[in-house]
This record gives sequence, C-alpha cells and structure tokens, in this order.
Amino acid sequence: MKRFLATASHDLQSPLRHIAMYAEILLDELGAKLDGEQRESLTAILQKAQGAQRLTRALMSFAAGTPQLSPEPLELGGLIESIWTEVISETAAQDATMSHGTLPTIHSDATILSAVLKHILANALIYRSAAAPHVEVTAEKSAGDWLLHISDNGRGIEPAHWDRIFEPFWKLPQAGAVPGAGLGLTAARELLIAMGGDVTLCRSDETGSRFTIRLPAA
Repeated sequence: MKRFLATASHDLQSPLRHIAMYAEILLDELGAKLDGEQRESLTAILQKAQGAQRLTRALMSFAAGTPQLSPEPLELGGLIESIWTEVISETAAQDATMSHGTLPTIHSDATILSAVLKHILANALIYRSAAAPHVEVTAEKSAGDWLLHISDNGRGIEPAHWDRIFEPFWKLPQAGAVPGAGLGLTAARELLIAMGGDVTLCRSDETGSRFTIRLPAA
C-alpha cells in the first residue's frame, strides 16, 4: 500500500502543479475581464489543485515512513461542513442530511484530517440504505484525546466482517456494485495512526454504523 501511495502521489504532482499554475495565470491575466461566477470557478480550480498538491505531498512523506505533519488550530464544525459539501457533490446524494452539535477547535493537520473525514463521510453515503442518508457527528474529550463519533443510518455491516473493513482492497460482499478500490478505510486508519490517532467501528446493525475517530488533544 505504501508503494502504491508513493507511486500514485508522485505521478500526480506534475499534472496538479500545471493545473494550479494555469489557473493562477488565467486569474492574473483575465481577472479584470471575468464576471463573478467565472472568477469564482477559476479560484475554486486553483484552490482544489493546491489542496490536492498538499495531500499528495503528505502521502508521499507518509509512504516514505517520515510523515510530515503541519498541525494547526482547526474549527471542526466548519471543516466538516466544508467536507460534507464536497462529498454530497461527488456522490450525488442530494437527499442526504447531516447534523452536529457544538464541535471543538482542535490542533491537527488539516490536509490529513480532511482526507480521513472525507473517506468516512463518503462511505456513509455510498453504503446507504433505502432511507435518505443521515449522518450525525458528535465529539467528546477523553483523557488526552478527542473522540469524534460519526453515525449514519446506512446498510450496516455484519459482525463477521467487522475485522476486515480496514483491510486494503477488501469490500463488503453485498448485492449491488459499489465503486472504489476498497482503500478508503485502510487509508483513513493508516493516516490517523501517523498522527498518533486511530479509527474504530463501534457499532453496526440494520439501523446504521458508528465510527469513532481518536485524535490526540495536543
């Protein structure tokens, strides 16, 4: 898996660099001629490319065995809402809803944590039940850690498979093809471990699943 991350991340660096560069050139040269929507679209392209560059650099350092983390204060509520908007767009789950109470500001790596949250939130929408997807996010302090609980009302996972969901390339043997390589939860756990945290499946049945992310409080 680490060899895969190293190769894929390295190969993505060049096209991402060019996308960011050309978006920045267009903004500089055509900025005054663009209307608000056009400028907003180009700015979004630039920001997404730069975000992907940061992620691929982080994955390359992780694959090399020397994770380079950049901890900073993160307001979890705003971060999760931003990721939720992306996940809704990418999964076309326009009927999905999310709720969360007051979430804390924590000290963590924004790029890595965003990738982790995106994997888990996307799974809640991909492995949905017949009902409109709903995700609830809560947080609590436990000793020296923050615990972030993400609950959904999806299909649920049979107990026999609980130990396998974090294995690379393994996918739930359920009816209906689900896209993806089966690396989302694997990557999420490995990235969290690199930050001194972890993720576990705490509950799963016909009413849905609950994952808990553990993050160091400092």
